[in-house]
Amino acid sequence: MTRKPSRPIVPTREGECDVVLLSGGNPQIPKGHGDVPVQAYIAALQDWKQAVVRRMDALIVESVPDVRKAVKWNSPLYGVDGTTWFLGIHVMTRYVKVAFFNGKSLAPMPPVDSKTAHARYLHVSEKEPLDEAAFVAWVTAASAIPGEKM
Repeated sequence: MTRKPSRPIVPTREGECDVVLLSGGNPQIPKGHGDVPVQAYIAALQDWKQAVVRRMDALIVESVPDVRKAVKWNSPLYGVDGTTWFLGIHVMTRYVKVAFFNGKSLAPMPPVDSKTAHARYLHVSEKEPLDEAAFVAWVTAASAIPGEKM
């Protein structure tokens, strides 16, 4: 008897590992540094979430040309020195959650408060699309603040 997987599997190209989607559709991507694991994360996303995160990634690269990327804890992270991070993205069921790790230092602050001391969040959904101008302003400002070690 064949058991059905408990989590959805994302089909991949021949020779690649299948990607498991965790709760909210967040892909389970192996930890890694650089653009390759971030692009694998984006490729594994479903529907509108993929388009939103792909656009965010492009805006981050345009705004911070020397940005460093990594995937840790099934989330893309962005930083300027490769050891600290100013932003992370995580996919939830109904929205994409952008964490500005030192968001309370930004003016204006991203709209969603956090239980952590310095973070603020931006939630992007199908009904509340990405405000690209505000996002770029936050990314640019956040990249100039010392990042969080993770």
